[in-house]
Amino acid sequence: MLNKAILMGRLTRDPELRYTQSNIPVVSFTVAVDRNYRSRNEQQTSTDFINCVAWRSTAEFISKWFTKGKMIVVVGSIQTRSYQDRDGNNRYATEVVADEVMFGESKRDEAGSGRFADAQQGGSPYGQQPSFGGASSGAYSSGLPESGFDEISDDDEELPF
Repeated sequence: MLNKAILMGRLTRDPELRYTQSNIPVVSFTVAVDRNYRSRNEQQTSTDFINCVAWRSTAEFISKWFTKGKMIVVVGSIQTRSYQDRDGNNRYATEVVADEVMFGESKRDEAGSGRFADAQQGGSPYGQQPSFGGASSGAYSSGLPESGFDEISDDDEELPF
């Protein structure tokens, strides 16, 4: 059986770090995730708000580095549980238990310089790209042409195997 959830979205509020009676850190947070669907042959977008929980070092990491509005990637499993509220009513909760979390955007993207804007201005959305060969590459020189690729001939007799 397989129970794996992968989400990428923005935090709807600051994560809430708490400790159990056994002093185990636990954090609760909600991720807003867009969902695309078709309605009457038109592409539509809806937002789902997914409740998540993380434990121990993952909880402390989220609490330290993530705040409301930050993009987060969550990998975990879906869990359902039942409990009684203060009034004695039976309640049910479905949430993603986070096993791994990652930053969903770079620091530069967070500062308002999005990937799309960088690509439009001719820059790379992933920061400075490595240089392959050529005089401007600094100490490392591969001996390859300026494009970084060696030319390959169509002659089968030149193949090394």
